[in-house]
Amino acid sequence: MPEPKLTARYPTDLPAWKALKAHHKAISRQQLRELFDEDSNRFEQFCVEAGDLVLDCSKNYLTAETRELLVQLADEAGLRERIDGMFAGEHINNTEDRAVLHVALRAELSDQVGLEEPGVSEVWQTLNRIEAFADAVQRGDVRGATGRRLTNIVNIGIGGSDLGPVMASRALRAFWQPGMRFHSVSNVDGTQLADLTEELAPETTLLVVCSKTFTTQETMTNAMAARQWISGALGERAVARHFAAASTNHAAMDEFGINPEFRFGFWDWVGGRYSLWSAVGLSLALVIGMDNFRRMLSGGRRMDRHFRQARFGENLPVLLGLLGVWYNNFFGAESQAILPYDNRLDRFPAYLQQLQMESSGKRVRRDGRPVKTDTGMVIWGEAGNNAQHSFYQLLHQGTRFVPVDFLLPARSSGGRQPQQDLAIANCLAQSEALMEGHESDDPYRVHPGGRPSNTILFESLTPDVLGQLIALYEHKVFVENAIWGVNAFDQFGVELGKKLAKSLEGAVAASEDYRGGNQSTRGLIARLRRY
Repeated sequence: MPEPKLTARYPTDLPAWKALKAHHKAISRQQLRELFDEDSNRFEQFCVEAGDLVLDCSKNYLTAETRELLVQLADEAGLRERIDGMFAGEHINNTEDRAVLHVALRAELSDQVGLEEPGVSEVWQTLNRIEAFADAVQRGDVRGATGRRLTNIVNIGIGGSDLGPVMASRALRAFWQPGMRFHSVSNVDGTQLADLTEELAPETTLLVVCSKTFTTQETMTNAMAARQWISGALGERAVARHFAAASTNHAAMDEFGINPEFRFGFWDWVGGRYSLWSAVGLSLALVIGMDNFRRMLSGGRRMDRHFRQARFGENLPVLLGLLGVWYNNFFGAESQAILPYDNRLDRFPAYLQQLQMESSGKRVRRDGRPVKTDTGMVIWGEAGNNAQHSFYQLLHQGTRFVPVDFLLPARSSGGRQPQQDLAIANCLAQSEALMEGHESDDPYRVHPGGRPSNTILFESLTPDVLGQLIALYEHKVFVENAIWGVNAFDQFGVELGKKLAKSLEGAVAASEDYRGGNQSTRGLIARLRRY
């Protein structure tokens, strides 16, 4: 399918951008608390709801005029055409000539999402196969080589094949099925697997290898080490009973010994950081059950429909994305903090690090020309009160301008509501203190205030809500990149380091000499060999 027409103009050339530049000079001189003093209806005006999520963006440098200009910017940048193109299956990943259809993974047939793209029609069949397998494992119909039930699920992957399942498994800990446990291995240094093999019994362990090509260095290094552990303890024939895979490389899976019934594929139009919804979520489905996995898909679809249908001024992902552009390009913000007030969302900031920084860390536009604006911000964060006792000092009194997203559930996911009420009080207090500030005759106790934040409120952390949160940020990133005119869906920046690492393997292992010309690398290898 042909690439949609590219917007030839830079965002900085658009009338709305120029108007926002002038508007910024006026609004940035105001204190946030003054905006509330001027408008007694401000909260209602800038509180937007969709699905199970409530977005309070009233504590931002945002007026009705700001919102109108930001929406105008989205219109002039062709955001509507970009959204329609993605859902239609157009090859908006133009540098790799691919469609971008993670939205098809959670769609229903009636949504008509990218149906002409090869593989989309197979989505529902693959989900049914995953469901049958997950149900069989949980019922005990599929067992290990010794006849014991497989209750310890180990996800072996890296990047999106690790961050997604790990984040979601922790977030949905309350929905783990009886007796099931989730574990993960990602880093190539081997320590995670070493610790797990001391903790787990091989007889009850099912390892899920997530690698589309079945060649990812870190994943396959860990998978081969895990294979040695299983075969060493239970025999070579046990491999077929204790490994499953999300991959499309059947020859490599044959060689490894993956049972053909334990293989689940996905497609080129599924990017790694968008792959949790696909067979990469197999380990999650095995632990929380397929009913809950489908609820997460349903939550993602609910946000998709809102993103496609809601007016930009009332569209949660569009508003978050436009605020991201507002702070990045007009206020000079270099980073954004993600602060969930539920410890089970403690890996959500790390998940968003990859989603946003791998998508937005671009210096060249989709048309091949260099960008003229800063693109992605650094994403970081930590859960709730742990963060307060770590880096909130910088947020309150430091010199950095750091917009914040607070994620706030009303109900405890751990069944301890009085403690969650304490967390809620802390969250509300922090967002208020960041905005209001504090005056004092003691200069050491002055809080300047004027620190903007969003609060995303929801009743409780369920699979449906988690699906909505993930999709919300996926589309938020899409909006930002549509404004900047860059491709959010490639990641060529990670390839150079991998290539160099491959060339250094022999030198590090002392099996061959270092052939590169980097003096620092040569010196470090010499020191390493002394050890």
